Amino acid sequence: MKELNAQEAHDLMQSDPEYIYLDVRSVPEFEAGHAPRAINIPIAHFTPGAGMSPNADFTAVVEAALPKDAKLVVGCKSGGRSARACEIMSQMGYTNVANVRGGLWERWIILVE
Repeated sequence: MKELNAQEAHDLMQSDPEYIYLDVRSVPEFEAGHAPRAINIPIAHFTPGAGMSPNADFTAVVEAALPKDAKLVVGCKSGGRSARACEIMSQMGYTNVANVRGGLWERWIILVE
């Protein structure tokens, strides 16, 4: 799996507009703020009182929304969920996925200001 830091991810997306930023955080996290041009497909859902639970529809939604040859930068808050998403997507046949090591969203704010 390809790994990028936040600056490398930002630079890659600025230099090649074909790259898609896939934010795999929960819907409430995404709605609280996200990187420009990001799409949200949560790898897990947040349930108040119960915490995070896997999104059983993750693979189906990914397949419906993204072609297997899409250029993808995958991020979350700290990098763990996005690493898992990249593993799953690679097993599904996605060939151009890069995990943002250490997360991206908070760092993205700094990079775009």
